[in-house]
Amino acid sequence: GINAEYGVPMLAVCLGFQLAVVEFARNVLGLADAKSGESPQPSENVVIVDMPEHNKGELGEQCCWGAALSFNRQCKLKGLYGDKEKITERHRHRYEVNPQYVEKLQAAGLNFVAASPDGTRMEAFDLSGERGEEGHPYFVGVQYHP
Repeated sequence: GINAEYGVPMLAVCLGFQLAVVEFARNVLGLADAKSGESPQPSENVVIVDMPEHNKGELGEQCCWGAALSFNRQCKLKGLYGDKEKITERHRHRYEVNPQYVEKLQAAGLNFVAASPDGTRMEAFDLSGERGEEGHPYFVGVQYHP
């Protein structure tokens, strides 16, 4: 997207995080039909999926309320939290990065820098300093609400 290409600072929160992952899958991985499971269009590449423990027909309390998350590498985002290894932030979502795509996305350069304590849910990415010689000044996405 424009933010990544032109070095425009970006903080993608919750749905913004999910859409940034979709954009990355489309434009970096070349998956033209990459999408979120929230979209009704058919696709072979659903990179954002409904969390399996939630009942699609029941809304309200049927979402992830969050807990601790762990950083797995040094990054600008971790620095904003005083270089803590674990933090707790507020969540309220039903969707997550499809675990089947995490390795492919990371191999292509989407740096997931924080995950759930068990490492199964991607909670944040940080592309700051990536994509080009100068690096990106600030390109961060978080699944939670800071």
